[in-house]
Amino acid sequence: MSRNNKTNAGSLLGVAIVTAALTAFAGLSQAQETQPAADADAGQAPAKRWQTGIKRTDLVRHDLDVEGREVIQVLVDFDPGVESPKHSHPGVEVAHVVAGTFEYELQGQPNVTLKAGDSLYIPAGTVHKAKNVGTVEASELATYIVKKDTPLLKIEQ
Repeated sequence: MSRNNKTNAGSLLGVAIVTAALTAFAGLSQAQETQPAADADAGQAPAKRWQTGIKRTDLVRHDLDVEGREVIQVLVDFDPGVESPKHSHPGVEVAHVVAGTFEYELQGQPNVTLKAGDSLYIPAGTVHKAKNVGTVEASELATYIVKKDTPLLKIEQ
C-alpha cells in the first residue's frame, strides 16, 4: 500500500510540473501576435493569438531508464492560421501530424510542410515554431525526451 501511495504521489507531482510548464508557456508572451501588424493595416482581420488558438492535452509523462531523463507526450491542437512562438526544448522532440497541415520552421534548416501521417525529428535545443497552414484544425502528437526537472519550453525572442 505504501508503494502505491508513493507511485501516486509521484504521478501527481509529475502532472503538477507539466501543468506549471504549460501555464508558463501560455503566459510568457501575452503580447505576441501570430500575424504581422501589416496584415491588420491591409484590412485583413488579425490572426488568432497562439495563447487561445493552441490546446495541449497531456497524455504521458514517465521516467526513462536513462538517469535524469523522462519522456513526455502531448496532443497539440492548432486552430487554422495559428502559429506557435519560437521556442526550444531541453531534449529532442518527435512531432507526428495527426490531422491537418503544418509548416515547421527549424533554425538553420529550410521550412518543411507536413500533412497527416508525416513526422519530424527536432534536435535538442533547436529553436523552432509550427503553424497550421490549413483551413481546419490541425493536430500533432509531440513526444519529448528531455532532461528531468527542467522547464519543457523556452520561449525565444
